[in-house]
Amino acid sequence: MEPRARLDRETKPLLQSAPMPRQPNLWRMILESGRNMMTTERPIRVLIAKPGLDGHDRGAKVLALALRDAGMEVIYTGLRQQPEQIAAAAIQEDVDVVGLSCLSGAHNHLFPRVVELLKEQGADEVVVIGGGTIPESDIPALHAKGVHAIFGPGSSIAEIVTYIREHAPRRS
Repeated sequence: MEPRARLDRETKPLLQSAPMPRQPNLWRMILESGRNMMTTERPIRVLIAKPGLDGHDRGAKVLALALRDAGMEVIYTGLRQQPEQIAAAAIQEDVDVVGLSCLSGAHNHLFPRVVELLKEQGADEVVVIGGGTIPESDIPALHAKGVHAIFGPGSSIAEIVTYIREHAPRRS
């Protein structure tokens, strides 16, 4: 079976689970987001990356599929990317948002380094968000270093989609 079809089959039940109480319904958001094909506004472009030596990417893949289903263009860089590779890919792909996922505990070094590299290359407008097992005590320092938002365990996909839609720069 083709890897993409297998991934879709395995993750579809995760994406179809009942929404959390008082959370926006992801599937309603997807249906309502149906892009008008006559518009010149391009879809939001999101790069999902796994920096460092972290080898677990299931959450990143589930999020990538959900963002795609919500009408966004998604580029997934794969595992074990260096911050320099992530920043270069973000600029080359002309993305609006970079989503970083880290479960290894190296987020305090890796996330700010990606932000720094993007700024050095003139991509200040790119929104950088992070996710993974990040202690609450580390979040203020990450915000201070330019990471826009952190989504930890238990964050809903609908919450992430809403945040991206509200904060991604509008470009045509």
